[in-house]
Amino acid sequence: MGSFSGEKLRFCIDRGGTFTDVYAEIPGQNEGRVMKLLSVDPSNYDDAPVEGIRRILEEFTGDKILRSGKIPTDKIEWIRMGTTVATNALLERKGERIVLCVTRGFRDLLQIGNQARPNIFDLTVAKPSNLYEEVVEVDERVELVIDGEDGKLGSDLEVVKGVSGDFVRVVKKPSEDVIKPLLQGLLDKGIKCLAVVLMHSYTYPEHEMYVEKLALSLGFKHVSLSSALTPMVRAVPRGLTASVDAYLTPVIKEYLSGFISKFDEGLGKVNVLFMQSDGGLAPESRFSGHKAVLSGPAGGVVGYSQTLFGLETEKPLIGFDMGGTSTDVSRYAGSYEQVLETQIAGAIIQAPQLDITTVAAGGGSKLKFQFGAFRVGPESVGAHPGPVCYRKGGELAVTDANVVLGYVISDYFPAIFGPKEDQSLDIASTRKEFEKLALEINSYRKGQDPLAKDMTVEEVAQGFIDVANETMCRPIRQLTEMKGHETKNHALACFGGAGPQHACAIARSLGMKEVLVHRFCGILSAYGMGLADVIEEVQEPYSAVYGPESVKEASRREEILLKQVGQKLQEQGFKRENITTETYLNLRYEGTDTAIMVKRQVKSDGSGDDYAVEFVKLFQQEYGFKLQNRNILISDVRVRGIGVTNILKPQALEPSSCSPKAEGPYKIYFSNGWQNTPLYKLENLGYGHIIHGPAIIMNGNSTVVVEPNCKATITKYGNIKIEILSSVSNVKVTENVADVVQLSIFNNRFMGIAEQMGRTLQRTSISTNIKERLDFSCALFSPDGGLVANAPHVPVHLGAMSSTVVWQLEYWGDNLSEGDVLVTNHPSAGGSHLPDITVITPVFSNGTLVFFVASRGHHAEIGGITPGSMPPFSKSIWEEGAAIKAFKLVEKGNFQEEGITNLLSAVCSDDSDRNIPGTRRLQDNLSDLHAQVAANQRGISLIKELIEQYGLDVVQAYMTYVQANAEHAVREMLKSVAAKVSQESQVSDGDCLTIEEEDYMDDGSVIHLKLSIDPRKGEAYFDFSGTSPEVYGNWNAPKAVTSAAVIYCLRCLVDVDIPLNQGCLAPVKINIPEGSFLSPSDKAAVVGGNVLTSQRVTDVVLTAFQACACSQGCMNNLTFGDDTFGYYETIGGGSGAGPSWDGTSGVQCHMTNTRMTDPEIFEQRYPVLLHRFGLRENSGGAGIHKGGDGLIREIEFRRPVVVSILSERRVHAPRGLKGGKDGVRGVNYLITKDKRRVYLGGKNSIKVEAGEILQILTPGGGGWGYV
Repeated sequence: MGSFSGEKLRFCIDRGGTFTDVYAEIPGQNEGRVMKLLSVDPSNYDDAPVEGIRRILEEFTGDKILRSGKIPTDKIEWIRMGTTVATNALLERKGERIVLCVTRGFRDLLQIGNQARPNIFDLTVAKPSNLYEEVVEVDERVELVIDGEDGKLGSDLEVVKGVSGDFVRVVKKPSEDVIKPLLQGLLDKGIKCLAVVLMHSYTYPEHEMYVEKLALSLGFKHVSLSSALTPMVRAVPRGLTASVDAYLTPVIKEYLSGFISKFDEGLGKVNVLFMQSDGGLAPESRFSGHKAVLSGPAGGVVGYSQTLFGLETEKPLIGFDMGGTSTDVSRYAGSYEQVLETQIAGAIIQAPQLDITTVAAGGGSKLKFQFGAFRVGPESVGAHPGPVCYRKGGELAVTDANVVLGYVISDYFPAIFGPKEDQSLDIASTRKEFEKLALEINSYRKGQDPLAKDMTVEEVAQGFIDVANETMCRPIRQLTEMKGHETKNHALACFGGAGPQHACAIARSLGMKEVLVHRFCGILSAYGMGLADVIEEVQEPYSAVYGPESVKEASRREEILLKQVGQKLQEQGFKRENITTETYLNLRYEGTDTAIMVKRQVKSDGSGDDYAVEFVKLFQQEYGFKLQNRNILISDVRVRGIGVTNILKPQALEPSSCSPKAEGPYKIYFSNGWQNTPLYKLENLGYGHIIHGPAIIMNGNSTVVVEPNCKATITKYGNIKIEILSSVSNVKVTENVADVVQLSIFNNRFMGIAEQMGRTLQRTSISTNIKERLDFSCALFSPDGGLVANAPHVPVHLGAMSSTVVWQLEYWGDNLSEGDVLVTNHPSAGGSHLPDITVITPVFSNGTLVFFVASRGHHAEIGGITPGSMPPFSKSIWEEGAAIKAFKLVEKGNFQEEGITNLLSAVCSDDSDRNIPGTRRLQDNLSDLHAQVAANQRGISLIKELIEQYGLDVVQAYMTYVQANAEHAVREMLKSVAAKVSQESQVSDGDCLTIEEEDYMDDGSVIHLKLSIDPRKGEAYFDFSGTSPEVYGNWNAPKAVTSAAVIYCLRCLVDVDIPLNQGCLAPVKINIPEGSFLSPSDKAAVVGGNVLTSQRVTDVVLTAFQACACSQGCMNNLTFGDDTFGYYETIGGGSGAGPSWDGTSGVQCHMTNTRMTDPEIFEQRYPVLLHRFGLRENSGGAGIHKGGDGLIREIEFRRPVVVSILSERRVHAPRGLKGGKDGVRGVNYLITKDKRRVYLGGKNSIKVEAGEILQILTPGGGGWGYV
């Protein structure tokens, strides 16, 4: 194969889940050698990267290299590799056996996490398993010293200054006599890896370092310290990062050791580097688990960014990497966009990494027709058996649709299928399966409209491709628009095996005009390894208010860190002139938890810009506003050292003098039918060649589809640039029936609008409740107030806002104009409770009302008799805070600040002439109301874009169609439930199935439900007659709350990802007796109805359906504060067991899904000490399937405050089902300074003194089935 010149080869390798890609730079050749191998092929070789290197060395040296022997390294200059070894181990839970070491009282901290359920409609509450096998609690503790603290508390203890500048009090040091036998016991069990996370170790790491030293001396082979890996405040993500690192690093080290051992001299003289998640390279000795999980995708981002941006386009790029099971989306506009925290396979990793969003849609995504709509994914057919065309008996997938349409051309696909692995793709079987599916689809359509024209196989396949494309467009819109960028102003950089087939369609859907396909698009992640730099990073916490003195101290710290990274790079052989550095401060506004890592901007004279100026600019760009008169706080100092390598250089081509020559015509199906389409090979095309669509360009194994009305140009560097010349919508409305393809697309678009409204609200709000706890919901409505789409934020808001919009529509009538924004929170006006303020904006098109958008957020303070506006003993609505039935917050574009200030601040007098204060946090209220207005405005912009794209008549028609689709899904569910329950001998009333169920609140008031289901029509009647009257307390629930509980239960029972809208309630009638505590008067106190009674209604409904046992049935609402601050949280408990699952422990149940404040943030921001936060063992009910356990939370107060607890299930236990035992009831205690334990009951408000401890034990879930 040619002689070797004596120079050395360079290898770039991406070891993926399915394929390993190799790019080798060969001395004396312009073109590199590309090779693709199966990552796992044990019958032929042990390791794909080693095999790739062996084959290429054989080719170009002519020397035979035995697989059983060592590979010679004298002809290898360097190897750069990305690997999915870590990712796969994490996904498949095949890492090292590890033990978690935590501060005493926090053994369950990582299992609890932030309490939130991954999927709010999943009754099984499936959560990823823990990475650790055992837990060791270390009896140690440090406390932050806070301003205004009682000096007598622990004043005899050692106080030291932490790394961050915070002062900490060392309350208890770890004891070797206690820890040593515990660790030895774990070694005896064969566990030799340890993850350590101790409270406040980010600023005081000494105790973690002590444990590490002891563990290593005993024989542990690997210890991951949270303080060393990610020295940032927040114990949960820091601990999860340490767990991931301990779990994966030994696996990576074992793999790398095996890889290196295959070479002579153990690669000692070869420069071997590995790609990290942040887009930088690291030597083997510094390549660790928590930085390896995005190793492969990071190579792709480096690849497209360094070869396309600035060379092929000046537009910012959207990276689109479509693989077999998922698609990775990223953005590049001149610098790598990084995040400090991401979640992968249920594990939060806190470390600098490229901002890559993964969506479960790829070539292997399953195709289904369900409830009258096309659905793509999220399930995948996998590599085995794979799609139907792979000849392994698989199911229909996106790849099959591409095969049927001709986008995947069998002549150019490897013949590796069939029993002997020598056959091509099976087009006939694929078409046969689509014919079966087309029959099912056409049968359904004929049932809807007898005159409906049958869809062809090609139209069905094209429909699935369109739905798949829209699924992948959603994360792209989110990635760009949530950061304030216009998606259409980007170019789409497309790579990965399947991406170029979809590129034109996706760009057109997003309004983009330009697509770039790299000539190495099939192996771009591997190629990117050769373009990356070596990165060394170091970070340390530093807590201070931004100002001249703190900036000076930050600069001093930066200098120390700069020397550290410089030394590390020089040790790796980099000269000073090849090292560049970047410095960052992690800044946030006081009172918020939204930090931005701000890079120091260097002026032309070499001096640095003010970090604060850059922070304010970035904050305003991302969130749309500034916070005036608010301190900026420094959280961390970070330094990034870059060893510049300049290795692979793009090769410029000479302009081509001949015309492009097609290899031949192929029949390809586009939206207007089959077309004879020329096929070109990229290697036969030259610089300057222009190809008009439709056309196919084969780029190695990748098929580039150039659609009609598109033009492809071969660029100077051999890449493909495609111009999108038109983006005309051809969606038409028929009077009788929705297009089943467009139905799925509009479901996606409407839900996407509601989700983006939510992201805007989260970004632009300032309160902890909305920004961090995510206690809000956003939705859009039809002109009559019917719900069109409600993003799945907080379940108790689901469907409840529709009655609010309808009430406002009736109240204002024709007195609504463009530029008006309405605000309300009154329960009698469709509200839930007063802290939930709803902002509604009418949407007009040419003067006609066409939509409503609305956002509802929980404001932590709205006035009333206690701070936090959640009074346990309120008896009437005016004791609970400011109540607004109807007000124009914005009138014709003018924000009515004076009017809303008066409404929120007004002092109210009750019947006993008490003065009840208005809001105690007016500025927070106003800021969050501005955020809600901004969220609504975002929704309006997106709706108007949709109308501009499709036309008003189409958008409004599909607004109705998506509701009808949800109605159909609920009807089918009710029919199946009726059939199932009838078999289990429930009572039938003629043709109607009737079930009665009831449960009690702790005061004895009853919720009674008579549920009647018509199995023929799929209709249900929820009759709450027999429910107790309005109560002289605050657990009355407005009608909207009961409706929300019913719609939530129905959505859970459907168990298919249908949009949540008014259609869900169309087959349902709800009767709530007026005057009952589920439909109280407008004077009734209701603050507990939203958070307590809603949970009981849910339990009653799900029990009636025999779906699952009762969950904890409470939100355990805790508020505390004084005149200077207020804090609110809801505490999780046990979920109910079901017919095939155990309940989940320590989780938010049913009608809430808000996040818990991290323990370290909790102690940093508020005058508290958290002594214990863990599972309440054996509190779940026994049964064949056990109920989930509740939680124990112990809080010591460090200064006098008013504490209010509003809770249920303290008298009546959560019930088991089908013979399962009840869960254990909750209980609330106060432990006084003289050590008395005082029972507080379920609802109480008390003034506590410094040193007193609140102990909350939440209920467990009910069990299922006789043991």
